[in-house]
Amino acid sequence: MTKATTSSLTLLPGHVSLAALRSIYAAPVQLSLDPSARALMQASLATVQRIVEEDQVVYGINTGFGKLASTKIAHERLAELQRNLVLSHSVGTGDALADDVVRLILATKAISLARGHSGIRPEIVDALLAMANANVLPVIPAKGSVGASGDLAPLAHLACVLIGEGQAKVDGKVVSGAEAMRSIGLQPFVLGPKEGLALLNGTQVSTSLALAGLFGAESVFAAALVAGCLSLEAIKGSVKPFDARIHEARGQAGQIAVAAAVRALLDGSAIDPSHPNCGRVQDPYSIRCVPQVMGACLDNLHHAARVLTIEANAASDNPLVFENGDVISGGNFHAEPVAFVADIIALAVAEIGAISERRLSLLLDPGLSGLPAFMIRDSGVNSGFMIAQVTAAALAAENQCLANPSSVTSLPTSANQEDHVSMATYGARRLGDMVRNAAVMVGIEAMAAAQGMEFDRSLKSSPLVEAQFAAIRERVAYLEQDRYLATDIEAMRAWAQQSTWPAALTQCLPSFA
Repeated sequence: MTKATTSSLTLLPGHVSLAALRSIYAAPVQLSLDPSARALMQASLATVQRIVEEDQVVYGINTGFGKLASTKIAHERLAELQRNLVLSHSVGTGDALADDVVRLILATKAISLARGHSGIRPEIVDALLAMANANVLPVIPAKGSVGASGDLAPLAHLACVLIGEGQAKVDGKVVSGAEAMRSIGLQPFVLGPKEGLALLNGTQVSTSLALAGLFGAESVFAAALVAGCLSLEAIKGSVKPFDARIHEARGQAGQIAVAAAVRALLDGSAIDPSHPNCGRVQDPYSIRCVPQVMGACLDNLHHAARVLTIEANAASDNPLVFENGDVISGGNFHAEPVAFVADIIALAVAEIGAISERRLSLLLDPGLSGLPAFMIRDSGVNSGFMIAQVTAAALAAENQCLANPSSVTSLPTSANQEDHVSMATYGARRLGDMVRNAAVMVGIEAMAAAQGMEFDRSLKSSPLVEAQFAAIRERVAYLEQDRYLATDIEAMRAWAQQSTWPAALTQCLPSFA
């Protein structure tokens, strides 16, 4: 239940929608917290303060961490404990996470803490939202989390900025954490009991990376359906396999939705009715089984979207503080749900690209497509799309390797206290590369299919397909003879990763719904 305008979102923790998360990822937006959240945060903060005042021994508040949980920390050293925790965990490596992902991390961390189970000051949540609103983005190295005990290292780099350490980007320039805090009118925090731990525990990095992968997969999914329709029209394939009765007889929801989307895209085409007696009995699977393959991908994306929406709203640090004053240690920071759905998204993305590459191969084979070899009239002296298909094949193979599951990999840490981990952060991070690979494959297919349609323009396709054909021609010209294609491929990669698609496609996608 997220109240939204075109440029602002009011976040109600526990009820932030997938569409709202997508808008945060897509562009900077002004974020505010629903007022009801403050009372819950104040109540859990009061519980932590009471524990400290009464000198109770509670993990995470006045003890060491991990294997050192049995070590009690003196009252006068609790601030030092929290600061040292943040600094000691700031061990990330690799390139910095992208700005759009960091915006999501700031937002989801604020949402999680504002659930009122973390025992921190509301002012820390305010600071996280202030950073997001000012586009002051912590520099978070991409590597170093195993996805259990939370995304410890990357979240420590975020927390460093709050205490005036580490680095952040302000107006695109990397500055110190202290300077970043000054840019939003705040002094660095001296962390109180449990506050450092609450900031470091949690699945917000892996969840945000997985959400980014989901959003990218949705865009490439839509592009692949368009490319598939272009390919079908180019080879004068049959629309009979998209008859609703076939898909209702099976009953798979994604399959039914994809078949409906393809019918909507092709509605009004003059090409299909023009060849009722062409002698073609059945098209290859990459054309005929689009609903079955892409429908299964769609079902997986819907499942992933449901899990990630829950996780983005979750209280996932440890221990958790409850209304009756109980403080209970558990394992909500273990990112196994995120790890599994990251693998599921990876499978879907790999298949979206794989079936697109097969349609591209079909287009280039005159024995199957009936079109000029390699989609060029003067072949021999010209190679046409021959080597573009090699690029697509290379990326399809790469995605097949990247789709190997990450969630079944585990290495123990913290002297075997943390003896089973999820590897969700890598599993989610690799989705970015996979989506880009798939976008290149789909873009090449769409470019080749548009070329195929050009060989016979005596009849037009449907209004929706013709609009996409025109959009492609705005980006790349007809291939009359061999030319430098890398620029065209990059333009079509960007086309495949756009987020503006006909409603006939987006109405079946989870974050567009």
